[in-house]
Amino acid sequence: MFSVFKRKRKNEERTVKYNPEKQKAVLRCSICTGEQVAGFMDVETGKIEEVMLIRNETDLEQFRQQYGIAEITKIY
Repeated sequence: MFSVFKRKRKNEERTVKYNPEKQKAVLRCSICTGEQVAGFMDVETGKIEEVMLIRNETDLEQFRQQYGIAEITKIY
């Protein structure tokens, strides 16, 4: 039997195209829970496209290396 919904595999990484001229790397942080999500904010519209959940410093370093980012702005 087949499923109507497609399952994501754990090893399957989501890649987002990053344009440094139009987008800015941001880390959205929750004041209440402390949750952090890395993504890209469109400079013109302010819309944020979330890329990955940051659980520790290793995840943040992986995000920086994957997209070649030196500086990330925190948004609360």
